[in-house]
Amino acid sequence: MARLDGKTALITGAGRGIGRATAIRLATDGARIAINFKGNTAAAEEAKRAVEAAGSQAALIQGDVSVDQDAERVVKDALAFGGGRLDILVNNAGITRDNLLVRMSAEEWDAVIDLNLRGAFLVTKAALRPMMKQRAGRIVNVSSIAGVMGNAGQANYSAAKAGLIAFTKTVAREMASRNITANAVAPGFVPTDLTSIVSQDVQDAMLRQIPLARFGTAEDVANAIAFLASDDASYITGQVLVVDGGMVTA
Repeated sequence: MARLDGKTALITGAGRGIGRATAIRLATDGARIAINFKGNTAAAEEAKRAVEAAGSQAALIQGDVSVDQDAERVVKDALAFGGGRLDILVNNAGITRDNLLVRMSAEEWDAVIDLNLRGAFLVTKAALRPMMKQRAGRIVNVSSIAGVMGNAGQANYSAAKAGLIAFTKTVAREMASRNITANAVAPGFVPTDLTSIVSQDVQDAMLRQIPLARFGTAEDVANAIAFLASDDASYITGQVLVVDGGMVTA
């Protein structure tokens, strides 16, 4: 028996990158997957096919989770797909709008905070109602080492990801009595569409800082998320699991 058999998972931003890898991994573990995506229908449909190829069911749920009404509807549709249950929420949706702070526009700041932090707040708030009724749930938020140590040119992204860590710890404290855990993963540099704009020189410099001497993969992060979403992590809440090859050691 797979360890997530009978569970329903909602993954935001699941059409590509870490979200897609997580959808496939949780499907392999037996979960039904609600794939949220914002605009790239082709990528979402390909992710759905990959989940089905892994032997599970999938549903596509379009929506911008930074918008109140969309976030509510996304959770409602995921519940309908899961027959009234939502067992796992992975807040993964995110964007970057990199710029040095002195050049960063308010629009660049707001866009990243809105999706990366506000989106997680809205979806989590909507998901907590059914999880509290069930008296069970797993919430995993995808943060970043940028939220742990900061990163030049990413004041907006770092602030959002650091905020997500504090948000995770607060949800963990508020929901522990209802048997709902909340944890975060903080990936290091993982080559995805989101990081494709990083120059080769910067990538080479980052690689020299990684003790394991390789970049991470989306699957590395998905494996950590799968652990935190499972009953194997039932006594872990309010924690940040850094998945970075040893880049951050404190």
